[in-house]
Amino acid sequence: MAVYEFSADPARIDIDRTHRWIAEESYWGQDRARERHVAAIANSRAYGVYEAESGEQVGFARIITDGITFAWLCDVFVDPERRGEGIGKRLMAGITAELEPLALRRVMLITADAHGLYASYGFEPLDDPAKFMARA
Repeated sequence: MAVYEFSADPARIDIDRTHRWIAEESYWGQDRARERHVAAIANSRAYGVYEAESGEQVGFARIITDGITFAWLCDVFVDPERRGEGIGKRLMAGITAELEPLALRRVMLITADAHGLYASYGFEPLDDPAKFMARA
């Protein structure tokens, strides 16, 4: 099995690969324009997981935060050919370690299919989802 490493260095993000994942393969970001993807990365904290030997990016996520009270975890994606190899766990472990010193009051996310992964890192369903609103 390959060895994977987490990185918080935005310069390591493979823009072409992560854009393809989000714009073509995700259920939430279909048709996202490349320039919007680049801007989203530039205006948030971007993280990656990389195959240690080759340096190939195999996982990606972003955090949008004020750095003091709140963060939104989004665009979490693991290369479909590498799923089941612990990459999502490596990504979440790295992100939670990066955020821990900030002592944020709340970190939120939306997921359709990875509740178990996120629950193992302290995420849980909202106590009162009726309090939350969204504008699309």
